Amino acid sequence: MYKILIVEDDRVIAREVARQIQTWGYETKVAEKFDQVMADFAAFAPSLVLMDISLPFYNGYYWCGEIRKVSKVPIIFLSSAADNMNIVMAINMGADDFIAKPFDMNVLTAKIQAMLRRSYDFSGQVNLIEHRGAILNTSDASLTYQGTKIDLTKNDYRILQILMENKGKVVSRDTLMTRLWETDSYVDENTLTVNMARLRKKLEMSGLKNFITTKKGIGYLVE
Repeated sequence: MYKILIVEDDRVIAREVARQIQTWGYETKVAEKFDQVMADFAAFAPSLVLMDISLPFYNGYYWCGEIRKVSKVPIIFLSSAADNMNIVMAINMGADDFIAKPFDMNVLTAKIQAMLRRSYDFSGQVNLIEHRGAILNTSDASLTYQGTKIDLTKNDYRILQILMENKGKVVSRDTLMTRLWETDSYVDENTLTVNMARLRKKLEMSGLKNFITTKKGIGYLVE
């Protein structure tokens, strides 16, 4: 099932768009916190984003740019500011289409369907895991924080993937070593300690302080 994220602060419009889209069998989510759009994006993993330009905190251009740093998911702008300058700006920021308000719901649905067909007939969907503003892309094994990609080794990525998939839960050292060993090389207690220290330093240098918590004698977690 395709999933549509609606980033629109006019609740009447957002609810009506969601209702219309749902009648065609799509799953929808309306963004609630307009300073945390990327958290919704990562958690919901939408197939397509409908984005207003005028939003609280940051405008739609900003969020379009942030999404483009981690994903190629199609983005359609919905805005009453439909002059040529705004349309050009939207496309330059990475949007795939622009629909002026007020719009016909049938036209909107047709454009969504066409965009989904073009985007997903020959490509898979990107999977993202978000925590504290850090976004792990499991499709290309990359980590992005505040718009900057953090270089990860194979073990860095595997450690983060395991911990972020189990957010709020302690992952034992034995579990981590077993999962790392499954990849290609043997990992012992000392190797895990060295890898964890190196990863923590890398995260702290990128602004992610205390991202990984140690539970002495048990394991590690992100919370």
